[in-house]
Amino acid sequence: MTEKPSPRRRQFDPAATGALQGLRVVDLSRLVAGNILSKVLADHGAEVVKVEPPEGDTLRAWNTRGIPVDWKTLSRNKLSVCLDLRNPEGIAVVKRLAEGASMFLESFRPGVLEEMGLAPEVLLAINPRLVIVRISGWGQDGPYRHKPGFGTLVEGYSGFAAVNGFADREPVLPPMYMADGYAGLYGAAAAMIALRHAEATGQGQVIDCALFDPIHVMMEPQHARWKLTGQKKPRTGSRSTNSVPRNAYRTKDGGWVCLSASTQGMTAKLFASLGRPEMIEDPRFRTNAERLKHVEELDAIIGGFIAERTLEETVAHFDRAGVTIGPIMDAAMLEHDRYVVEREAVIEVPDEDMPGGWLPMHGMVPRLSGTPGILARPAPKLGEHNAQVLTPVLGAAEYERLLASRVVR
Repeated sequence: MTEKPSPRRRQFDPAATGALQGLRVVDLSRLVAGNILSKVLADHGAEVVKVEPPEGDTLRAWNTRGIPVDWKTLSRNKLSVCLDLRNPEGIAVVKRLAEGASMFLESFRPGVLEEMGLAPEVLLAINPRLVIVRISGWGQDGPYRHKPGFGTLVEGYSGFAAVNGFADREPVLPPMYMADGYAGLYGAAAAMIALRHAEATGQGQVIDCALFDPIHVMMEPQHARWKLTGQKKPRTGSRSTNSVPRNAYRTKDGGWVCLSASTQGMTAKLFASLGRPEMIEDPRFRTNAERLKHVEELDAIIGGFIAERTLEETVAHFDRAGVTIGPIMDAAMLEHDRYVVEREAVIEVPDEDMPGGWLPMHGMVPRLSGTPGILARPAPKLGEHNAQVLTPVLGAAEYERLLASRVVR
């Protein structure tokens, strides 16, 4: 039987070009934040050269059933060069790459780049237009600059974990790389701002991209609230401290929905859909301020209504009423979800390591109408593009010499 074609399957096109065509990024970063940053650029046509040590980017070791899916999804469209960076000749190769680059990206502990002989002033002397992005946990200055900087630590330090979870339980850290993700996206925006300046003035600069900063910004306005009230924001589970109703509710068949009625009009619409339009005049529920005081009673009414219906029935009922509600989805539910399929939020690309030969991954984000991004190549094998990248930079004879001496791996 012939397999039915999947509408989300895509082929790589090595000839594809994007809006950032001609932009070379030399990427010495490791793990998540740097790879997210350079993925955004690579998806839009930048030539991202991952410079990896002989053991490879640490992200390659994050495996699911022996397959490095994090690496495969975050390093598509990139090139890999493998160098011995403990050898001065390996550092000299990095400097040669920096000469013709627009951006340089690293995520070593502060001070390590200087110890390697690649301090920003050295790189800017080689290439005054270079945009240098330095990713670390706590930044290049300050009292914690030398502390280990994994995202987990700043997710706790930023105030996020303190407000996440339920009041009668421990603070909850996010189950994904949230701080790294924010830093990667903020870092990509900062890099493009600095690139615009370099193109206009010929002056490069250094971007201090701490994992702490973006997630701390996303916690606003916690400091203003504290100054005004002297009270810490409590952990409220899925409820909001600003508006009611807003929560997750369980359905008859064990599913979950999320509901938010954060305007007066939407709350009135919700009450009408419950068959209780008079509730909007009930003193307990008439205003948002009163609803915040009586959230337990209101949640019991809403939760009781939803508990009598299946997930499908619940969503359909409130959709008809124009109430803002939706299912809480998991990976199994998202797999063939109509919205995800039609928006191409998930695509599949050829991959010989995956069962069936296809690897699901996120589609193109952000979405641009004129230059929508590219799928040029899969995530590279370690050192796969040594000859392609280094021969034009070093010359054939020098490349072969460094290959023979194992500076190039």
